[in-house]
Amino acid sequence: MYPVCLNIAKRLCVVVGGGSVAERKIRGILAASGQVRVVSPALTVGLRDLAEQGRVEWRQKSYSTDDLDGGYVVFAATNSPAAQEAVCRDARAARLLLNVADAPELCDFQTPSVIRRGDLTLSVATNGRSPAVAAMVRRRLERDFGEEYGLLTALVSQLREQILREASSDADKKILFQKILCDDIVDWLRERQWERIQRHLESVLGRPVGHDLESLIKENP
Repeated sequence: MYPVCLNIAKRLCVVVGGGSVAERKIRGILAASGQVRVVSPALTVGLRDLAEQGRVEWRQKSYSTDDLDGGYVVFAATNSPAAQEAVCRDARAARLLLNVADAPELCDFQTPSVIRRGDLTLSVATNGRSPAVAAMVRRRLERDFGEEYGLLTALVSQLREQILREASSDADKKILFQKILCDDIVDWLRERQWERIQRHLESVLGRPVGHDLESLIKENP
């Protein structure tokens, strides 16, 4: 498999099936700002709540070909072999990207185990061979990569534009980022040592950075 990050924001993702597997897929789609159409005669309690809140479009029926109209990606997540086969056939005919639950050999793409820390996304995949192993590795990553990494991503993002504009060469840019990302900065962020972080950044950049930290400090006291 070729690993990519797919932009599904505001794009329609069709999920055929209303069980626990479908719910897991749908929650992942919503986390990535995708639009959801779920096709199933019945839904889990969690999915029914999402439908009642207007967060997903629910077609309360058995699958038919026109359910894929306007779709960008398709998830086949039913417990019916006949329905799964029909979704696969129609998605292929429409040249839509397809994910088939528990059938990695039929998938155009797979959904890895994911950890989100703000704009930092960590994912683990096993080419569909062992979701249990992927889940085990994800749990370890959850312990090792806390919310401070999301703060670090946000901070460097705020500084990045000016660094790219001011640095005279690619080598200078690389050196600045390396200096900013010293070994201790993650610990400082975890402990909310904002004054220490400010002194460090001003030492590296040679300019005041208080305004760059203001929003982070307000949102993460």
